[in-house]
Amino acid sequence: MKRRSLILGATGALLVPGAARAAATYSGYAMAYFTESPTMAAANYGLHLAVSADGLNWTPLNQNNAVATPTLGSRGLRDPFLLRKQDGTFVVLATDLNGTDWSYRSQYLHVWDSPDLRTFTGYRLLKVHSLATHAWAPEAYWDASRGQYAIVYSAVNGTGHNVLMVNYTSDFVTASAPAVFFDPGYDAIDGSFVTAGGVTYMYYKNNTNSTLLGARSSSPAAGSFTVYTGGIGPGRGVEAPQISKSNTADVWHMWGDTWSPNGRFFCWQTTNLAAGNWTLLNDRAYTQPLNSKHPGITPLTGTEMSNLTARWGTPAWNRITSYNFPDRYVRHADNVARIDTYPFDPYQDQLWTLVPGLADPAGVSFRSVNHPDRYLRHYNYAVVLNPNDGTGTFAADATFYRSPGFADVSWTSFRSSSHPDRYLRHSGYVLRIDPVTSGSATTAKQDATFRIGY
Repeated sequence: MKRRSLILGATGALLVPGAARAAATYSGYAMAYFTESPTMAAANYGLHLAVSADGLNWTPLNQNNAVATPTLGSRGLRDPFLLRKQDGTFVVLATDLNGTDWSYRSQYLHVWDSPDLRTFTGYRLLKVHSLATHAWAPEAYWDASRGQYAIVYSAVNGTGHNVLMVNYTSDFVTASAPAVFFDPGYDAIDGSFVTAGGVTYMYYKNNTNSTLLGARSSSPAAGSFTVYTGGIGPGRGVEAPQISKSNTADVWHMWGDTWSPNGRFFCWQTTNLAAGNWTLLNDRAYTQPLNSKHPGITPLTGTEMSNLTARWGTPAWNRITSYNFPDRYVRHADNVARIDTYPFDPYQDQLWTLVPGLADPAGVSFRSVNHPDRYLRHYNYAVVLNPNDGTGTFAADATFYRSPGFADVSWTSFRSSSHPDRYLRHSGYVLRIDPVTSGSATTAKQDATFRIGY
């Protein structure tokens, strides 16, 4: 399908300088994030990047390690945001907060410049206010009426609750005095912006009930936004809205981040941004980078996406998702193979190196990342994680052949090498090999279908 030219003209959108802007074609996306996991084993408060061709399924870069690390202020970041400036280069903004010490009150934002998201220069702190409060979750957009960028973030001012504040800047080195941008009369954080059809839309978190709401304005001016949606949520607390538009269809996606008891992203879809009616997508439709938190998304050209992948590399490991329980990933626990709800710790238990089959290089074997001497193999039809003993029996039991998924041919089913009538499947969330055919029950076919991803 032919890629669409996309010009949103406001925050987070890909803006290309001058006449080239009208001809720009975008074939992918970049996501900025930081990482945490349930026990904080994966906590890393540096700038992380992932890329996606469809804006729904993400590939972490740099082995899911940080590509830039703050060295000033708290020496950690949260809530990173990517903005393409009017000259076509990028600026990165982020909250100055290392970890979860919510009593830490920084008047500054982390800032980097980047020509291409492959190098990051000019690292600095930008002071945005002198209040005895924080500056959380910054985003920015080009305000054409002012000829400046607006930086919007959350802070507590004289009202006693979080409001969205704004500063204006031409260079992200100095900024104007702060002003209230949006105050709905209750605690509001995490403003995110996009412009379409001459209307600027802002989605934010109602921090009193942890739902997302949409507001809009015919201009991006402070004080001009009116709420036009009800609360949006997945049935649990959600924050950090981030909206992106499909490069191939008139479809918008909105991401939201969640927390306790486990943290993960949810994603909604709409074909009518003006109506503000969002449909929660099935987990099968999307993935998120491993342990990612608070996404910041911007479109990329095909060349930019290829260059990013070449610079930072893709993971040497994979994760494997269950088809009928797409919130669960294949992992080992006490040397038993099973599917468990993401996220979990040790998070490395779900990481697999897919190597040529031990018994036949045309097949595949699953080597554990955190126990690299061990492989998934079946033993009396149960799938376990065992050290390779070098025998032919072990090699055959640890080798599987990929085939189109029984439940969805774009997914994968895995046929046992040593028992070719049996396929890898889960039963009661535990993996085993069982006979499965095209005539098997729907549940059995779904149990035997998986997606290889990141």
